[in-house]
Amino acid sequence: MLREDIFKITSELEFNTLALRVFKFQYEANAVYQKFCKLLDKHPSNVNSLRDIPFIPIEFFKSHDILSSKEPIVKTFTSSGTTGSQTSKHFITDLTIYEDSFNIAFQEFYGNPEDYAILALLPSYLERDGSSLIYMANNLIADSKHPKSGFYLHNLEDLAQTLKALDASGQKTLLIGVSFALLDLVDAYSFQLENTIVMETGGMKGRRKEMIREELHEILSKGFGVNHIHSEYGMTELLSQAYSNGQGVFNCPKHMKILIRDPEDALTYLNKGKTGGINVIDLANLNSCSFIATQDLGKQISETDFEILGRFDHSDVRGCNLMVL
Repeated sequence: MLREDIFKITSELEFNTLALRVFKFQYEANAVYQKFCKLLDKHPSNVNSLRDIPFIPIEFFKSHDILSSKEPIVKTFTSSGTTGSQTSKHFITDLTIYEDSFNIAFQEFYGNPEDYAILALLPSYLERDGSSLIYMANNLIADSKHPKSGFYLHNLEDLAQTLKALDASGQKTLLIGVSFALLDLVDAYSFQLENTIVMETGGMKGRRKEMIREELHEILSKGFGVNHIHSEYGMTELLSQAYSNGQGVFNCPKHMKILIRDPEDALTYLNKGKTGGINVIDLANLNSCSFIATQDLGKQISETDFEILGRFDHSDVRGCNLMVL
């Protein structure tokens, strides 16, 4: 029943109730998560609210097999990493959950993919195997059914001409790209787009100097001739995405929620407007772990809206010394 209920949530109460059911299921089905919970003296009998639920540090996906299913693994999503660094592995036993998650979220925020020509400029992701972002983009491109939808690797001239032609024809277009590649595009070509959404997925991937979001979005807005730059917040360890339609404010789909933890005490939560570590509840992670303490810093604006403000120095999750599992 859990699988069917994830994408039927209509209220905060339904989300909270289902999250507690998912916690109980994963506590019983996931040996790594259960051991982590026991170290914190947490058990379904004393977990009665979202803030009682233990959130595993995201680094566990690098060092442990995070699984809440005995079904065969059909896909492994992996994170990008520098040479010699350890990458995260997210084992997937049911790809239809991921497909439902990103399709429902896309329709919730943008409508039917068939209304768009979807152009993907994701070279650093295309150049390696196991990217969950490429899997999502490939499915959305196929669903758009537009003859000009597709991936662009290094052919920026073709992309620029296609983008301008689609926009001039009045075709609703979505350009989704990694930050450094979008900067490369506006460095080489000028645009004045009226029917195009430009969405950055973050990441300089060592290709350019890092910059704050406001600076990046200002450059891209001017370069593409648009008022706002959209953003996607997702990661290898999640099967859900939040979206921002500008100003850096992200909105979660109904099956995803964030909590802000105290950066000095991982088991304490902060009120709206306070900056801390981002904990994600992703109910689509049914067969791995739905409760993840990320390395990102942010603040909550409302029950569904939040901002990303940066990352922990050295990517440490302070206040939690349970990495010896």
